[in-house]
Amino acid sequence: MRHETTTTATHDPAELRQIMGQFASGVTVVTGLDEDGPIGFACQSFASVSLDPALVLFCADHRGRAWPRIRRAGRFTVNVLAESQADVCGRFGSSRGAKFDGLDWERSRWETPSLHEVLVRVHAEVDTVHPAGDHDVVLGRVLELEAVRDDRPMVFFRGGFGLDPVSART
Repeated sequence: MRHETTTTATHDPAELRQIMGQFASGVTVVTGLDEDGPIGFACQSFASVSLDPALVLFCADHRGRAWPRIRRAGRFTVNVLAESQADVCGRFGSSRGAKFDGLDWERSRWETPSLHEVLVRVHAEVDTVHPAGDHDVVLGRVLELEAVRDDRPMVFFRGGFGLDPVSART
């Protein structure tokens, strides 16, 4: 069966968001620490890249406030959120407010913020950064892996959390 496709140089951002929303992804919070204190942002573009050497990647809006600070610090932690951590996701997904005020976290031995009750922590250092449109594709060299707890992951799908199409829509 042949499917017809149309190739154009530009795409409507709303259509791209809707179509790409059909791909379910996990939700993380990327954190770093610099002279001004802890910083972080919610990120659903995260993946393992290589086993040898151990590399991960995430994509970050280079116009945001958090990523430039994390980049300068040189190290980061990817905190993989559990299904029950919608409040943490909302806190770090918002452009408003102090992300770490009243939040339980600790400084890792890599000098990065480790969030409590996450599923996994991946501690890494910035290896390579590739500009890609309005984002940067960041490759990180893994320093340490931590399995924190065994629970269901937070999943982002069709503009909401969870895989149920009714509850996933916003």
